[in-house]
Amino acid sequence: MVEVTVCVGSSCHMKGSYQVIQTFQQIIKERGLENKVALKASFCMGRCLTGISMAVDGEPIEHVGFANAADVFYEHVLPKIEED
Repeated sequence: MVEVTVCVGSSCHMKGSYQVIQTFQQIIKERGLENKVALKASFCMGRCLTGISMAVDGEPIEHVGFANAADVFYEHVLPKIEED
């Protein structure tokens, strides 16, 4: 199972982390990935200056925003699922 963590701390929340989570939830549901992706929220991940903080299997992903959330999922999460 691939673990995807998205920061919901105040800085990331103001940048749109809730919309990122909603986008990820929608993709997970549409593609039937509920048993392959664990989507989690986290408070401050300490990377406030690089966009919305998130990590895939503990690996930080930078320059995430609500506008590119779907692209980030397809680029960083799907390849990890295919590896498993």
